[in-house]
Amino acid sequence: MKVDYYYPHAPSSDTADSAKEAEDLGYAGFFTAETQHDPFLSVVAAASSDADLDYGTAIALAFPRSPMVTAMISWDLARLTGGRFLLGLGTQVKAHITRRFSTEWGSPGPRLRDYILALRAIWDTWQNSAPLRYEGEFYKFSLMTPFFDPGPIRYPDVPVYIAGVNEYLSTLAGELCQGFHIHPFHTVDYLDRFVIPNVEKGAARSGRSIDDVDMVTTIFVMTGHTSSEVEQSMAAVRQQVAFYASTPSYRPVLEASGWDFGEKLHAMSRRGEWDKMATEVPDEAVLSVGVAATVDELPGAIKDRYGGRVQRVGFYTIGSVLDIDPEARRSVVAALSG
Repeated sequence: MKVDYYYPHAPSSDTADSAKEAEDLGYAGFFTAETQHDPFLSVVAAASSDADLDYGTAIALAFPRSPMVTAMISWDLARLTGGRFLLGLGTQVKAHITRRFSTEWGSPGPRLRDYILALRAIWDTWQNSAPLRYEGEFYKFSLMTPFFDPGPIRYPDVPVYIAGVNEYLSTLAGELCQGFHIHPFHTVDYLDRFVIPNVEKGAARSGRSIDDVDMVTTIFVMTGHTSSEVEQSMAAVRQQVAFYASTPSYRPVLEASGWDFGEKLHAMSRRGEWDKMATEVPDEAVLSVGVAATVDELPGAIKDRYGGRVQRVGFYTIGSVLDIDPEARRSVVAALSG
């Protein structure tokens, strides 16, 4: 099992140091997200460290960028990292795409499929001097002159990972992608009854198997050196579970476990009752979404839950001891990686 470091900060002169620290602590990858900062810039800053890591976006938003823009920066990052760049893409939701980015929305699953195929057509043109003649449902590319062609690179097969919650995107990951980013709001029931079967179905469509797709996730970790510290760390995770469970997009996770508190939480969120929502989340849900264990027991608990299901994990710690105790983090990473 590979363990990845998720970088939460703006790109800066300290980013390379963070990558070297991640390497020293035993991490396998350095991932960035598109939330408050551009994820590609942080990858550039981290890769300048020459740390022996995979570098990836987890995730960058596809639709605000033309596939040509994403193809170019991914090509450059594949060159910069010596083939260790993993392009992670996601769709976001309609409100953000149309109102925050003022770009087009519609049929997000098929549009992302078209996007990935367009990327690969562009990369094929650059690597093999093939004419650029991509005609998809949403994207069409037919112009590439020598002046704008970056030319071939040593590592042209840029791995594409996508994130998703619903059936279409998990199936798409199996059909076309090298990896699938599973949202941290998940359970084993959701993985076994929903995600894994859909990835397998998609893989079968293109003559592949689920072994061709890396399953990647961050885990809500509730930990400490003592049982009381573990119990204290549950409060923050309970609040996060309440937030995600109130969002209709994540309803498949609730349905897989037979939980019926989503509608009530959604109504409370619409009334602005955020401070009360966590009380509606039972312990069973908190302990099914997150992993609760002392630092010494945490690696075994993660392996028991995710072994055979997930190939790459990161920690969603929300202020636990792993955030303030590097040696505790080192020991957990080493035990999972060994």
